[in-house]
Amino acid sequence: MDNQIQGIVRKMLLLVALGSLFLMACNGTPDYSPKPRAYFRLYYPKKEYRKFDSIYPFTFLYPKYAYIEQDTMLRPQRKDKKLINMNSLINMQFPQFRGTLHLSYETIPSRAVFDELTEDARKFAFKHTVKATSIDQGLIRNPEHKIYGIYYTIQGNAASSLQFFVTDSTKNYLRGALYFNTPPRLDSIQPVLDFVKKDIDTMIKTFRWKGE
Repeated sequence: MDNQIQGIVRKMLLLVALGSLFLMACNGTPDYSPKPRAYFRLYYPKKEYRKFDSIYPFTFLYPKYAYIEQDTMLRPQRKDKKLINMNSLINMQFPQFRGTLHLSYETIPSRAVFDELTEDARKFAFKHTVKATSIDQGLIRNPEHKIYGIYYTIQGNAASSLQFFVTDSTKNYLRGALYFNTPPRLDSIQPVLDFVKKDIDTMIKTFRWKGE
């Protein structure tokens, strides 16, 4: 008899325990809502600049945490046909951000070449229309130092978020295009883009043609 009573008690205790677990499970409904995408925390170095003054007919200031190198890609390997015959191609590298500002310099032998170069700059910027949500144009104008150009801000998940060209309108032309070696997701690169944009703005503001 005692054994039967003990068995009943054990069953009742087991039922109570199972019931408690069931209630806890009901109250603790799991959260399946999507979590925000996580990104690595980046270190943003102090803004310090140095002067770029080389064999090219121009100078400007650029950040100390970047470096400038000659583009070593062989001409046949260049995807852009417009750059095949350009000898003066240099890159400003931002290694900690995996970014590159591609710079291409060309002399202007005629008005026809000038028109072609400026039209190419517009086409290069607007070829990102498919991925861009908008493309804004701003004038670059510094008559005192004979610097004129256009600054293209490309919004959205485009491969390039910023492009520009500067010229003295008679002899010299320089085009720049910023790319990051990461998938073009604006939400992830926006803080870096804003940081690097300040460096490019400083470059343009301090840009000078030699001899002017």
